[in-house]
Amino acid sequence: MSQLVFKKDPLQIITFQSYGTDNHFYMRGRALEDETINLEQKGLFGLFINSWKRFETDEIKHTELKITLPNGTILKTTTDDHGYFKVDENVEGLMNLADDDGWLNFEVAYNNVNIKRSIQNSNCFIGELLIPSAKADYGVISDIDDTIIHTGVVSTLKWKVLLNSIFKNAGNRIPLEGAAEFYFKLHRGQSGHNANPIFYVSHSPWNLYRYLEFFLRQHTFPKGPILLRSFKDIFKKKSGDQPQKQIEIINILKTYPTLQFILIGDSGERDADIYIDIAKTYPDQVSAIYLRSVKHKKKMMRVRGLFENYNQTPVLLVESSAQAIEHAKKHGFIAS
Repeated sequence: MSQLVFKKDPLQIITFQSYGTDNHFYMRGRALEDETINLEQKGLFGLFINSWKRFETDEIKHTELKITLPNGTILKTTTDDHGYFKVDENVEGLMNLADDDGWLNFEVAYNNVNIKRSIQNSNCFIGELLIPSAKADYGVISDIDDTIIHTGVVSTLKWKVLLNSIFKNAGNRIPLEGAAEFYFKLHRGQSGHNANPIFYVSHSPWNLYRYLEFFLRQHTFPKGPILLRSFKDIFKKKSGDQPQKQIEIINILKTYPTLQFILIGDSGERDADIYIDIAKTYPDQVSAIYLRSVKHKKKMMRVRGLFENYNQTPVLLVESSAQAIEHAKKHGFIAS
């Protein structure tokens, strides 16, 4: 018998904004008990409790879900051992269901006749899928940590990352100066009226999805799929494995083989290595690489060395968003 019959706490389904094509529906999410996390929480104790709730989750395992598209098409999937689920189906005519910016709205529900006794409001959760317009000039794939939000990823033992993630709410986190303006200009493109897709990729676990989504929305970054990784996989990386971020980026490029992309990251961790490898492997799809400079002399020297003899794709080590905007204007990516 399903575990749902015995659940008394409110349940929820978190749908992660994802991406697809006119004939490919692909989305991910997670089914959990509702921990009622206040994204605008203040006070150190409250913020600590919020962080605990993000990682000490009560998953809804091995349970069937139903996805309903606007045209009535129904898809089904089942959650795994950690409450995660994925839908990867061929469905024709999806672009006709999307709005002008390419977003397709759909509904997700627990496919169980007894589920209403476990739901606080209703057994209906809204999801969104991005289907880039055929008129898009290019796409943008961006890192999050120390690229659009300061995390302290180059700090000793990553202690600033810990402090910023646990003891600051998403609304009070400050984006790097001018970042939202730069991304909005890229989203609107050279004409100033386009809807170029933006993809946000991070090494952060899915547990931080709502935190990051709230941050991007609060600071008026263009809406886009947020691609993270499972917390259980963080400690499973084997020597020689490609980083999950690199795998996600390659999946995007393969999904849209005729679309070129601008890659944005920082010089603090491995973005430079990942991006140069991708640019060499997919030379026809990478239009430019932007890497935020970090306050770490050795890391900056290493990154400059990587690109010293590289001239295949325009590369800018970004000192300020204003500098990046001027570079993008010069190369015809955004309006002058």
